Amino acid sequence: MIRVLIVDDRPSVRWGLRMQLMLEPDIEVIGEPAGGEETFSLVQQLQPDVVLMDVKMPGMDGLTATRGVQAIRPMSAVVILSLYDDTHLRAEAQAAGAAAFVSKHEEIDTLLTAIRQASRPGHE
Repeated sequence: MIRVLIVDDRPSVRWGLRMQLMLEPDIEVIGEPAGGEETFSLVQQLQPDVVLMDVKMPGMDGLTATRGVQAIRPMSAVVILSLYDDTHLRAEAQAAGAAAFVSKHEEIDTLLTAIRQASRPGHE
């Protein structure tokens, strides 16, 4: 079972993602923090396999939060999920330690593939 933490400041986005992911027999949503600070405590407490991280959030942005997640629990892979998709942002996400970057405009299958690949040891 792949344990996923969904980080997004918008409750409707978290709800929609949870509903989609609950349909998958190999994925379990274990938490839904609304921002970076709460994410750190839940990552330590719940030890997710994958953290789905929005980029644009009030307070701490997703790239800063990704660096923090990687510092406190490097075995939790981060998949960036964003409305904003450009090569510069993708490069920044990779530099922050994200295992994958998925645009919110892409099909759910793209996200599911990214989650499954990121959950594998070595992020194949």
